[in-house]
Amino acid sequence: MSLLAEILSYNEKFVEQELFLTYTKPEKTRDLNVVVVTCMDDRLVELAHKALNLTSGEAKIIKNAGALISHPFGSVMRSLIVAVYELKADEIIIMGHKDCGMSKVNTEKMIHSMLDRGINRKDLDLIQYTGIDFERWLRGFSDVFQSVKHDVNLVKNHPLLPSDVPVHGLVIDPETGALDLVVDGYQNVKG
Repeated sequence: MSLLAEILSYNEKFVEQELFLTYTKPEKTRDLNVVVVTCMDDRLVELAHKALNLTSGEAKIIKNAGALISHPFGSVMRSLIVAVYELKADEIIIMGHKDCGMSKVNTEKMIHSMLDRGINRKDLDLIQYTGIDFERWLRGFSDVFQSVKHDVNLVKNHPLLPSDVPVHGLVIDPETGALDLVVDGYQNVKG
């Protein structure tokens, strides 16, 4: 049985047995109005919610590789702006994690892997020709604390984000859930 077939088979039982009720928003949750940008690392799926004392429905969660905001007008920043203006988020948390795979990304090795898996070298060259710094676009970071601090500054100083929105920076330990405070967003709120 393929992975997709297995997923769909399980999902039928999941719906029939109403197992979804465990994960839907309870009637009496806190209205926290917070959005969290964090890594897609599977160790954080449940741990991040528990470590932040969040339950289902209490926060908007944006996940990507390394919790990186790679462009001030990219999809992560767009999601943050939508969260603030349309979904009434009034605080933002950027949360990286220790032992993140993005701190170990070797762009040269990844490019070789792409070529080995059939990506055409001409396509890679075309991407570079269009102005995309391919290696920079794929690159991670060497220090998660500096990465979080950088992204907090990018978000906090974004021209489309209101100055009264606190932008916090945290680093979580994926083994214990312990949080390190990198930036206390309340200290930099303007207005």
